[in-house]
Amino acid sequence: MTLLEATRKRIKELCRARNMNVNQLAISSGLNPSTIRSIFKIIKKAPSSQTIYYICIGLGMSIKDFYNSDLFEELDDD
Repeated sequence: MTLLEATRKRIKELCRARNMNVNQLAISSGLNPSTIRSIFKIIKKAPSSQTIYYICIGLGMSIKDFYNSDLFEELDDD
């Protein structure tokens, strides 16, 4: 799994656990909804660390907790 795929899955997983959709996440993160949606587009590269930081704020968690997932254990170099 690539970093982008793991990041997408982690955001979806955390939103599901909090009953949040993309727009709610964007509002709570202070980001434009299109920024969040662009992460899930096939051609998009991995989001910046600053975007992940704001997403973490919106989810009420630290960056450390965001990456504390088995999804990030074995990443491909692609």
